[in-house]
Order: sequence, then C-alpha cells, then structure tokens
Amino acid sequence: MQVPFHRPYITEDEINAVADSMRKGWLTMGEKTHDFEKRFREYVGSAHAVAVNSGTAAMHLALHCIGLKPGDEVIIPAMTFTATAEVIRYFNAVPMLADIDPDTHLISTAEIEKKITAKTRAIMPVHYAGQPADMGPILETARARGLHVIEDAAHSLPATYRGKQVGTIGDITCFSFYATKTVCTGEGGMAVTGNSAWADMMRTLRLHGISKDAWNRYSASGTWVYDVEYAGYKYNTTDLNAAMGIEQLKKIGHMQAMREKIAEKYNSAFKDYEELILYRVMDDRTTSWHLYPLKLNTEMLSCTRDEFIESLKEQGVGTSVHFIPLYRFTYYRGLGYSADDYPRSEWVFARSLSLPIFPGMTEEESDHVIECVTGLVKKNRR
Repeated sequence: MQVPFHRPYITEDEINAVADSMRKGWLTMGEKTHDFEKRFREYVGSAHAVAVNSGTAAMHLALHCIGLKPGDEVIIPAMTFTATAEVIRYFNAVPMLADIDPDTHLISTAEIEKKITAKTRAIMPVHYAGQPADMGPILETARARGLHVIEDAAHSLPATYRGKQVGTIGDITCFSFYATKTVCTGEGGMAVTGNSAWADMMRTLRLHGISKDAWNRYSASGTWVYDVEYAGYKYNTTDLNAAMGIEQLKKIGHMQAMREKIAEKYNSAFKDYEELILYRVMDDRTTSWHLYPLKLNTEMLSCTRDEFIESLKEQGVGTSVHFIPLYRFTYYRGLGYSADDYPRSEWVFARSLSLPIFPGMTEEESDHVIECVTGLVKKNRR
C-alpha cells in the first residue's frame, strides 16, 4: 500500500466554486476575494483580514507595517521553515535564532529573553505543527520591552491558546493556504490584525502600492484614476484561490475533526513504545494537527532517523522532516550561525519525522502507517 505524506481534501464544492469564477470571467482579485476575507475575519474573530498570495507575503507585509529597518533584529525559533527568516532578510534586518523546547518544538520563552538587545524590534513565534507558542509570556515580554509580536501561524488554523483563537492574540497573525495546509487554496495566505492602519497599508502594499485595487478600478462603480502611495508588491491573491478558500473554510471543523481522530489513533498506538517519543500538546491550548511529529528514541534503536525514514519509504509510507534547522543551511551559516549554539534544536532534528495526517485518510492507510512504524521499532530494538 502507498500512503502519501499528504493528499489535499478537495471535493466537488471547491471544483464548482472555482469553475463558477471562471465562468463569470473574473479571475484575479475581486468579489470572491473580499468575501473570503470577510468570512475569514468573522471565523477567526479579528477586525481585519487581508488576503495575499502566500503566508510568506503576509509575513513580509507585517514586517513592513512595523517599520522594520536594516540592522533591526527579530527573534524567531531556530527550527522553522526558511520563510520565517527570509522575510526578515528582505529588510537587511537580522533574524535572531532562539532555541526550542524539546517536547513541543516551540520557541523557548527563556531563550527569547536571552536574545533581546537594544536592536530588537519584534518577536515572531512559530506555531509549530499547529500548536500555539506560549503566547502569554511572549506578549508579556514584548509589552514590557516595547516590541511587536507577529505570529507565524502557517500551521495553526484552527488552534487556540488559553481559550483564545489564534489570530486574535498577537499584533499581526499570518496564515498560509499552501497545498498541504489545513485550509488549502493551492497557494495563498492571510494577514489578520486589529490595527486598521496596518490593514489599510497591507491592502495597498499587496497590489503595487496602488491606492485603489483592481476590483474597484474595473468594477461598474470603479474609476481608472488611482494613486501609488508606496513602492508596493505583487502579492494579491485571485478569485480562483479565494473561491476554493471559501469552500474550505466552510468545512474546517470537519477537516479538523478528521485530523484529530488520526492523531489520537497514532497516540494510542505508539504510547507504549519506549522507542518512540510522542509530541506534547500543552493543556492550555489546542492544535490544528497540521503535522503529526514523532521522535525516535535513537539510543534504544539500532537505526538512525534517516534510516527509519528510508525504511518507511520502502514500505510505501511518505514522511517528511519539520524542520531542518535554519543554522544548518549554507546561507545562514554564512551569517555566522552555528549548530553548537542550539543543542535542543539539534537533539530534536536528529530524532524527528512527520507522519501522514490529512483529512480523508482512510482507516486502511492509517493502519498501514502504524503497522510499518511499530514493525520497524520491533525490528530495530537494541
């Protein structure tokens, strides 16, 4: 049996919605984009939602809003996707990598404190696998130091922290709708905020800095006259993506329940194996289960993490690793980062892999994953 690492949950609803946009002839950002934004902000509970073409674009615009400048510093976890750091480099600013908690893989609040300097402008926590970072202490630290908090929430729709929905906690929260995400539009992202001025700035910046977007200019009530207020970007999304997003958002609760059921099944199957270390979800928060991270107790196995992954692949189970720590990449090593400074990230990286977890995954597929994982553990016990 072949079990892919991910398979998007696409139904006739999404297909028909995209086809409807094509039949109407409005393919770029328009009415459906604005509808998606309205539905999204209402779902999250935020005052403003600005749709863009990726989660990366959302983070870039968020940093633009806070006025990040060359030489400024932004604190991020050492273990995250490169997009979290690269948007900081767009400004010639400095990503300050903080080590993580080995149980949750989330940025360590104690390490954040160590990274703050006179040049720090913002903290950008990443809600790993869908679980929110410890936002209480992070916000307390930020408010005491006059720092902004921008959440990389690419994984965490829906998720909660101490009863609050992710998207209503930090200054700006950035979501991703990439093909593998919990809400999928192929490519896409959303920035949400309670700050009206920032929302207006992001709406302008996402389309070349033009004061009136294409929908207003080309609709019956629009005008050809517009101003360019900033040197903006080509970050707008399309109605094709938005049409898909609207339908995905309608079934987000159903998709979340399917992911959670798979996670609970995995947890139950793996909990009695000393060779496996389950991912910890803290009691004061909920996770989207975008990922199911699993760590190997390599001291009790005769194989490495990489060999374990290769054996799963040979048995038809797709996996991934989230993430290769930033300091391991050529570019970031060139900036002076070293693995020696991040022992907990190194420990997690050497042991972790992500198993398939996606809506629509069949019982037979999840059974096969469990059978292969437990079978390899038994085969490779020391």
